Amino acid sequence: MEKDATEPQSVPAEEADLGGQVRSAVGRLYRRFRSERPEGGLGDAALAVLTRLHKLGPQSLTDLSEHDRVSPASMSQIVNRLTSAGYAVRTSDPDDRRRVLFSATAEGDGLASAARAQRNAWLDEQLRALSPEDRAVIARAAALLSGIADA
Repeated sequence: MEKDATEPQSVPAEEADLGGQVRSAVGRLYRRFRSERPEGGLGDAALAVLTRLHKLGPQSLTDLSEHDRVSPASMSQIVNRLTSAGYAVRTSDPDDRRRVLFSATAEGDGLASAARAQRNAWLDEQLRALSPEDRAVIARAAALLSGIADA
């Protein structure tokens, strides 16, 4: 007997909540990355903003708050912390003197680089402990997840 195409297809149990499994694993990995950072007084949000400034260069408060999906008031507190600690500076936008841009200082660039290096070292160590076959599976999964993220 032929199956009716309109009939719901049964999904194996391990695939039924694949989205939930991926979200859980990615969330746990992200939290672990956040814990792998240099000691210091910067919180996760401030370190993320500093890393963005380090990677992308000068950013306005609006750019930063929109990227992180936080209010300008919340972002203002973060950049005030960064500037007070000497990790970032305020400058006028050369194209619009009314607009303020934030940039990482040399010390801020160093901290952002150190945080990235520490996180990369931790992950590289974990990946080296896996078999070549498991590393190949993770490489394929990383490519697929990147495609999903870019969709």
